Amino acid sequence: MSRLVVDSSVAIKWFVGEDDSEDALKLRDRHQLVAPDLLVAECVNAFWKLARRGELTAEEAVLACQSLALTEVVLEGMTDLSVQAGTMAIAFDHPAYDCFFLALSAAERLPYVTSDVSFVRKLRAANFREAEVLTLAEAAALSL
Repeated sequence: MSRLVVDSSVAIKWFVGEDDSEDALKLRDRHQLVAPDLLVAECVNAFWKLARRGELTAEEAVLACQSLALTEVVLEGMTDLSVQAGTMAIAFDHPAYDCFFLALSAAERLPYVTSDVSFVRKLRAANFREAEVLTLAEAAALSL
């Protein structure tokens, strides 16, 4: 079983039906997934926003939070990643939140999977080579 770093754009799809949720579920079922513990805060915030917009009921949002707590994602602390994430955020002119996932991927030498296609394009345009960066669709197509 291979290890992958996933971000919250992938994890949210485990609990909220979207077009590519099936791909996200396959990754979760077939790989050991790793993420900074920021993943929890980002997912819970997304569930709250979805409930606020009426896309989830309050009960569904709470159930998603409970289910997230039961997933087997290995959560890593963020403190040791802060300098690298900050450096990446400045270098790529991109929010530091996303760069924590990228920094973990580089530090652990693991592929990074995200649904944020524009971030992947930005990293590729900058010739980022510290870790393999894949869109969710690419990772699913590769059957990693």
